[in-house]
Amino acid sequence: MSQKPSEVEEDDIPEMDLRGGVRGKYYERYMEGTNVVLLEPDLADVFHDSAVVNQALRVYLSEHGAPPKHANRAG
Repeated sequence: MSQKPSEVEEDDIPEMDLRGGVRGKYYERYMEGTNVVLLEPDLADVFHDSAVVNQALRVYLSEHGAPPKHANRAG
């Protein structure tokens, strides 16, 4: 019989062996910046991968121009 999530206790969770991990392995890449955008489900049906999104944005920019640059965006 499976347990419900409310019945699982901390002692029931298996420990993970992290001895092979490398501290800061992706630090430099992370500091270069990330640009994750979440699409609404209806848009995700059309723009199913980054190549399609990039193509659509290039078309948009070629027709409308680039937006004005902002100094030191927070976030």
